Amino acid sequence: MSYVPPGTGWPDDPATPATPVAAGPSDVRALADSSRDLADLTARQSVCRACPRLVAWREEVADVKRRAFADETYWGRPIAGWGEEHPRILLVGLAPAAHGGNRTGRIFTGDRSGDWLFASLHRTGLAVQATSTYAGDGQKLVGTRMLASVRCAPPANKPLPEEKATCFPWMAREIAMVAGSVRVVVALGGYAWQAMWPALREAGYALPRSRPPFGHGAEVEVTYGSAPVTLLGCYHPSQQNTFTGRVTADMLDGIFARAVELSV
Repeated sequence: MSYVPPGTGWPDDPATPATPVAAGPSDVRALADSSRDLADLTARQSVCRACPRLVAWREEVADVKRRAFADETYWGRPIAGWGEEHPRILLVGLAPAAHGGNRTGRIFTGDRSGDWLFASLHRTGLAVQATSTYAGDGQKLVGTRMLASVRCAPPANKPLPEEKATCFPWMAREIAMVAGSVRVVVALGGYAWQAMWPALREAGYALPRSRPPFGHGAEVEVTYGSAPVTLLGCYHPSQQNTFTGRVTADMLDGIFARAVELSV
């Protein structure tokens, strides 16, 4: 374990020269479990270097860049969850996009999946703007928080099993920190559905013995303490899904409208 050097160049960077840097799986577990609050967790995640392949990829993408963003400074680091600190609704995705979150520093921000997602969140009252283009653009989530199962952009959008396992404590700790207020958890895609179950269990949720299958509109009731919580499945608003019509605007709106209904 080491410490982050000063001078990252981002004025809103959560890391400080005293932020410890995770260099491997055991560091991630120790740092996640000992995080005092969401701000501390965010800072520790933002400088994580525990997965060599993901570190190399995110930094290569940030250096080479896409031509359309050649004049921009990429974030090129892990992406922490963001939104309400006491959310009623929690959205779980897979990982940041190479030229989306890895560029902007905020999940689902600056990519086409995010265009669909935020438009729907805005229509259903869960976001104040219909677009999310860059951190600091005025976008805010309403009663909602979103996070990624894997915090770094993976090559071909496919993290390896060992990378998923290494990153898991960050997600589990974040879910535990917000669990007291959450009444609905929406999994955006099949992998998020799979990844959130062990994280929910570690956070103290009472879950069924067997994991129900994922599907768009899948709905499972669980509990946290004595409070009922509903898990919802939603197809991911990926370009493949939206271009082929597997996901439509009405389908997304239906899921988020149901989340709002259940969160009251």
